[in-house]
Amino acid sequence: MKAAVLVEVKQSLAIRAEPDPVATAGHAVVTLRAAALNHRDLWIQQGLYKDIKVPMILGSDGAGVVAAVGTASDDDWVGREVIINPALEWGRNPHAQGPNFRILGLPDPGTFAEQIVVPVANLAPKPAHLSWEAAAALPLTGLTAWRALFTRADLKTGERVLITGIGGGAALAALQFAVAAGAQVWVTSGSPEKLERARALGAAGGVNYHETDWSS
Repeated sequence: MKAAVLVEVKQSLAIRAEPDPVATAGHAVVTLRAAALNHRDLWIQQGLYKDIKVPMILGSDGAGVVAAVGTASDDDWVGREVIINPALEWGRNPHAQGPNFRILGLPDPGTFAEQIVVPVANLAPKPAHLSWEAAAALPLTGLTAWRALFTRADLKTGERVLITGIGGGAALAALQFAVAAGAQVWVTSGSPEKLERARALGAAGGVNYHETDWSS
């Protein structure tokens, strides 16, 4: 298969041939239709994470079609359109990750490739209304926003939420989740256009931090 590989830190990714992945027990091979770029990928490329080992296929987010599985009882997944959950082996404690927790793209091979092998437990059916690009862009920022709002903050209908830097992917996901949950959402940004867009998405209002002391 072809993949975008980080061969050296602080260098451009190289498009090159890599071995085709093989589905072992409990795992599936997914033929990717789209992958999404996150700041995490850029920071890894710049060498800002510890324990970076090259060569490495970057990419945490992706969506595609299941091509093969390693366990016969998982055969129903073959041919299905899926979104990949990039969080591997979180552990039993919902409040904090366990010692084996990791995210696709470092240290495990990521989604910037034609195919990837992931645990079947990390597959979710792709909603039919989402394009491949939208489905691929959802997991990492979406799960981050969901966890912050509902797992950690235990958000309830009618509560108020402040989201700073509304232009970011996780912030936009948090805005839409919080509005859907019936919260009153306020935002900050340095861009009038982003504040206007946030209001269109349901924010009650926003403050331009270049123009006023928003914290007051």
